[in-house]
Amino acid sequence: MKFGVSTFITDQGISPTSLGTALEERAFDSLFIAEHSHIPADRQTPYPGGGELPEIYYRTLDPFVALTAIGVVTERLLLGTGIALIPQRDPIITAKEVASLDLISGGRVIFGIGVGWNREEMRNHGTDPSTRGRLTDERLRAMRELWTAEKAEFHGEFVNFDPVFAWPKPVQRPHPPIYVGGGEGAFPRVAQLGDAWLANSVPPQELGPQIERLHARAEREVPVTVYAAPDEPEQIEGYGRLGVERLLFYVPTMPERETLAHLDRLAEVAARYR
Repeated sequence: MKFGVSTFITDQGISPTSLGTALEERAFDSLFIAEHSHIPADRQTPYPGGGELPEIYYRTLDPFVALTAIGVVTERLLLGTGIALIPQRDPIITAKEVASLDLISGGRVIFGIGVGWNREEMRNHGTDPSTRGRLTDERLRAMRELWTAEKAEFHGEFVNFDPVFAWPKPVQRPHPPIYVGGGEGAFPRVAQLGDAWLANSVPPQELGPQIERLHARAEREVPVTVYAAPDEPEQIEGYGRLGVERLLFYVPTMPERETLAHLDRLAEVAARYR
């Protein structure tokens, strides 16, 4: 089982480059960072975690800018979005950002995606929350066309463009792996468009039956990465028995000194199970 980290990179915590270097030095295999383009001041959508929305949601750095900086100072660390909010992203621009990062990093991108939850945020991007699932699927299909075709063309309900040239192409073939975030409602998307399922902090006793249902839906075995996984031994061992590919320990957004101390502890935990 592999071990990585998930976190929010903001202007108030450890810098992207210091974090990336620290993770590689401690033998973590990957970093997945969250995205929010902005947070509307007049919020109505309840925070899924309950209570007030934490300040980190207001202050996230652009994931592709942050991951590019990290890619420059690292050699092996996989660079993941956890997650990129596809209903809020132009597919042509996003396809270029993903491919450019994959080229600069030497093929280390993992494209973690999801449909999002903050309806006001989506509406500011011109997205109807009720159609965000169909929109996400179509944009992913369009991006795959841009990555793989020399002359790409797409005509759909939401995305429409005549033949275009779009470069660079990703280093990874046919494109960087797409990790689909979400619950069981995302299983059709995983089956049709995903290379892996990014499960959000699901405990092992619940995850096992879900994996069985996912494999039945996809008609293939799908790798599973658990986002914000607990670091308790019994839970880690439970994930190992399920054949989970990777656990992402959640690292709170903190100044550098506190972050490094937290990573030291998590690295000791991970070392016991590698």
